[in-house]
This record gives sequence, C-alpha cells and structure tokens, in this order.
Amino acid sequence: MMHKAQKWVRLEQPRLGTRVVYATDDFFAAKERLIEPAEPVFLEDKYDDHGKWMDGWESRRKREPGHDFCVIRLGVPGVIHGVDVDTSFFTGNYPPQASIEGCVSSEESPRDGWVELIPKTDLAGNAHHYLDVRNDTIFTHVRLHIYPDGGIARLRIFGEVKADFTDVDGYVDLAAVEHGGRPIACSDEHYGSMHNLTAPGRGVNMGDGWETARRRGPGNDWVIIALGQPGVIERAEIDTAHFKGNYPDRVSLEAAGFANDDDADNESSNWQTLLPEAKLKMDQRHYFDDVLNDIGPVSHVRMSIYPDGGISRIRLFGQVHG
Repeated sequence: MMHKAQKWVRLEQPRLGTRVVYATDDFFAAKERLIEPAEPVFLEDKYDDHGKWMDGWESRRKREPGHDFCVIRLGVPGVIHGVDVDTSFFTGNYPPQASIEGCVSSEESPRDGWVELIPKTDLAGNAHHYLDVRNDTIFTHVRLHIYPDGGIARLRIFGEVKADFTDVDGYVDLAAVEHGGRPIACSDEHYGSMHNLTAPGRGVNMGDGWETARRRGPGNDWVIIALGQPGVIERAEIDTAHFKGNYPDRVSLEAAGFANDDDADNESSNWQTLLPEAKLKMDQRHYFDDVLNDIGPVSHVRMSIYPDGGISRIRLFGQVHG
C-alpha cells in the first residue's frame, strides 16, 4: 500500500541533479548508492575488495566516539513533507538510530545553518521507515545522521519543488517537475509511475514513463497534473517514446483552475476541454498548439488516454499567470 508521502515528488532523484556530496565514511558501500533510483537488491555471492557488496551506503565499524553522517545537495530546492529511511537487506549491519536535518545554503557541503527535521529515531533492519516532516522551509540540502555506524539502502525524500518564476518572461513548461509541476492522481500506474511524465529529458526506455495495465472493461485511463504555477497553456507535447505495441490510441486534455489539489481530484464538473481527442502514434513526439482551446489561466490538467497504455512525457508550455 502506498504511503501518503509517496504522492509527492522524490527530491532525491539524480535526474533532478541531486548528489550525495559528502560522507564521513563509506568504506563498505559508496555514498552515491543512497539515492539510486532503482530499488535495492541483495547479491548473495558478490564481494569486493572491502568485503560484502551491499546496495546502499555503509560505513565501517566505528571504534571511537562519534557517529557517521552524509550530506545530500538537492538538484532543485523544495519543501520536504516526508522521508523513507530504507534499510532493505541490512540486517546485522544497520544503524540502530537515525536523524535528519535540513539546510538552506549556496555551499556545496555547508557546515552551519542546519535545522532538525526528524529527531533521533529508532530503526529496524531490512525495513522501510516512513517519517513525516512538518516544515515549510524551501531546503537545498539534507543531512542524514546514523548512530553510530552501519548501512542504509536508500533515502527517499518526498516533497514539492518550489520554483521561482519572478524573472520568467515568455513560454515555460508549467508541468515540468523542475518548475514545480507534479502528477497528483491517476486511474492506474501498474507498469510505470505517473511521476515519470513530468521528469526532465526524454524517457530512456519504456520503464521511464507512465503505463497502465491492459483495460478489460469499459472506460479509459487518466492522470491529473498540478502545474507549478497557474498559467495559460498555449502548446502541449505528448511523447510516446519507446511505447510501440502499447501506446494509447488517442489522447485528450482538460484543464481548470482549482483552489487546491483535493478539489481537482474530486470528480469535478469544472473541467474544460483544452485538447479534443487526438490520435497518437507509437514512439514519437506529438505537438499541439493551434488545436488547443483558449480557456484562460488554469492550475490543473487532466490527461485522458483511450483506452489504456503508456505515455513517456507530457509538456505543457504557456505563460505564467499572476
């Protein structure tokens, strides 16, 4: 079952530019693995020069006072709503406790200015630990402390990107994750996460997109995207890259202005047609501009696909409103 924090953007994604910039020690397992997009694995017979290969960040056994920590620089600043401290496959070598801090800094690895986001918390081995964060600060860095040493498979950082549109003049992709856009709900994401739709660049393969299960009954699939900032959409791009035998036959777009995400996800009758149903082709970009209806500024867009299938990316270019 999905935890409530997982509805937010994963700010730790390397494709957003996030990096692990410092660790006190990563003798057994490299600090960079802490934010690997793939789920951790255990390879029973894999060893390296330092010992057992583990899929995560692992420090050596500490023989003096103190504890280990690492610093993560977010690729895009954001408000953090929760984390998952994942100790998958770490059983006799996980840290008994961890804590997390946040910081706002232009430095690569700041020493000062840290504030507590999650106090020292007990951990279990081979387990997910979903922890809520209640702080509205737009952070640039996260620091994970482990007590006293050991291994963490993954750290997932869930939140929302807060883009600065002050100096934006002209077209901008209002749906892009780096501009604060994010999918908030969908009918199905059996094969691929809806969050891939607004990711940077083109999809690298079929798994790097949103794909639904084969629909065996009536109806169609859909996804709702909250724009980073309300705006007037003047151009849409739907990319079916890598989807060949499983791309949707048709697509349509609706849009509206809502006060919040909950209103947009409530079977509202306020949706207006932005793009009438249009045919799609496999493995290519589709551009729509002159065929878009002028419905003024909107905050959310609902993309419907008929009847099911996969979309790699959606781009919604327009003028920021307000």
